[in-house]
Amino acid sequence: MEPIRLLITLNEHYIPQLKVLLTSAAASNRGERGEVYLLHSGIEEEKLQETGCFCEKMGYGFFPLEVPEAFFHDAPVSKIYPKEMYYRLLAAHLLPEKLQRILYLDPDILVINSLRPLWELELEGNLFAAAAHSWGGYLAANVSRVRLGTEGKYYNSGVLLMDLAACRRKIDPQEVFSFVEKHGKELVLPDQDVLNAMYGNRVMELDDYIWNYDARHYNSYLLLSSGVADLDWVIRNTAILHFCGRAKPWKPGYVYRFGLLYKHYMRLAEQLG
Repeated sequence: MEPIRLLITLNEHYIPQLKVLLTSAAASNRGERGEVYLLHSGIEEEKLQETGCFCEKMGYGFFPLEVPEAFFHDAPVSKIYPKEMYYRLLAAHLLPEKLQRILYLDPDILVINSLRPLWELELEGNLFAAAAHSWGGYLAANVSRVRLGTEGKYYNSGVLLMDLAACRRKIDPQEVFSFVEKHGKELVLPDQDVLNAMYGNRVMELDDYIWNYDARHYNSYLLLSSGVADLDWVIRNTAILHFCGRAKPWKPGYVYRFGLLYKHYMRLAEQLG
């Protein structure tokens, strides 16, 4: 079978979280071959080698790619809009052309069931597959309509299955840079806003209960599902747990329900080195 190819974009401060993500992915996808593509802006070679060794322990290939500064010569860049915000949207132009598809994951994620069904999903001409969060989707969509003039749902960009070949044809980096230049004051979550405003009509919707479960909102999911999506259901069915928001389970004082599960994988990652 084709290996599951993961795209990650981060700086060296998030490497411990990357290790937790990969530990959970390997544990939940036994027997799968995987490849990890890391887009970065100058992570030290020692850190890259350390990460590569960890990936090897997981049975994953590791392909770090430093993004050239010249690529963003015409991009609006600031403290609010660092060049890293463009990486996932423009990944098709930054990754090797031989790659036809990739699965982007934020580093604050646990994988707790198989990724294969998502990896093999037919995108039917869409550029991306992504989830809109059920618990706040209606409000987010309405706010997005006012701020950005979008139609339809507001998709979370933390999990993106990408048709790279289609993205190379349809996404023009200069058009993205121009949009940010023109609408910068309206952008709250810059890359996510750009995804929805420019390409929201080219996104296949995923079930967030399965593919982008917001770990803060267990009670909301339980209520919306009329009690079906309880803890046992989540552990058996959800593939991607996303620790959205400022509160993170590796920081002190995390109060949400799945923090203990994260600490379990964090300890496993520490033991693996």
